[in-house]
Amino acid sequence: MTEDGRRREWLAPFPVDVRLVLSVHRHGGGDPAFRAEPGGAIWRTSLTPAGPVTLRVTAGNPPGPAGPAASAAPPGPAAPPGPAGPPGPAAPPGPAGPAGEAAPGAGAGAGGGTLVVARAWGPGADWMLAALPDLLGAGDDPSGFRPEHPLLRYAVRRYPGFRVGRSGRVLEALVPAVLEQKVVGLEAFRAWRLLLRRFGLAAPGPAPAGMCVCPPAATWAAIPTWEWHRAGVEGIRAATIRAAVRVAGRLEQIVTLPAAEADRRLQSLSGIGIWTSAEIRQRACGDPDAVSVGDYNLPGAVGWALAGRVVDDAGMLELLAPYAGHRYRATRLIELTGTRPPRRGPRNSVRDYRAI
Repeated sequence: MTEDGRRREWLAPFPVDVRLVLSVHRHGGGDPAFRAEPGGAIWRTSLTPAGPVTLRVTAGNPPGPAGPAASAAPPGPAAPPGPAGPPGPAAPPGPAGPAGEAAPGAGAGAGGGTLVVARAWGPGADWMLAALPDLLGAGDDPSGFRPEHPLLRYAVRRYPGFRVGRSGRVLEALVPAVLEQKVVGLEAFRAWRLLLRRFGLAAPGPAPAGMCVCPPAATWAAIPTWEWHRAGVEGIRAATIRAAVRVAGRLEQIVTLPAAEADRRLQSLSGIGIWTSAEIRQRACGDPDAVSVGDYNLPGAVGWALAGRVVDDAGMLELLAPYAGHRYRATRLIELTGTRPPRRGPRNSVRDYRAI
């Protein structure tokens, strides 16, 4: 292992927007396991089977006859008319990265490919670099996704670098998913941040200040009751995590199982239902059909985007039925467009169990 860590270049045969693909693993703006540089590079930590790792990923166009000018990202297509409204403008190409790296950004080349450059530090570096293509969606097959609605067709054009990746790591998807059960995002993100800073492993290599690695199952199991309380996590969510980490080895196996069996194994645990299972499988398994049924905001966004009205979970599933096999892909694309019904009341308040 050198000062610069292990390095891998991977020429993806499809457009990849690393920020877009990896952002699902970010749990709040202060997530100690995730950082996004202004230029587009992504830092991420993980606890691999070989040990902790720090990963830095950039992406850009492969070199071609067009020369440097080819690295400019094309402008996004015009937004479709209608009540959904346009998403934000396409991001301009980022500045050139450090010597020897691709310029950060999505960077789809003329042939649709993307040159991904990754560096990794720590005992898990080789494992992480070997898993890099899967993390960025190499195992994802969107060819069967046939969007019928104009908004979804627009989103596919607007976000050509979107893929459903898979981390292959269940525990680091499970813990934040449980923390996010039935609470507002800020409350869950705060708990995740405090717990990682208190019990996480040191991030290997030249990681940005404040980064750390999700601790192993034994550490989660040993966290005392008062530390959960100090992080703002009440007894039910803490007990769910403690029960899950006791069978962490079996849970890590779900990344090799068919989707239905992976879902069954997750939901066999007390405190893990359909929503939590979907959130875990989206990230760890790269399941493009895992719908977050029971989400507070998702049915409203899907109903507003596809039917112009707010619907419940049953209505959402009815609207998503034409996209069976790709229902998570459809909901994620809808989220990326920013389409949602107008707010008609105050936001839910952030609770603080630490004051109880």
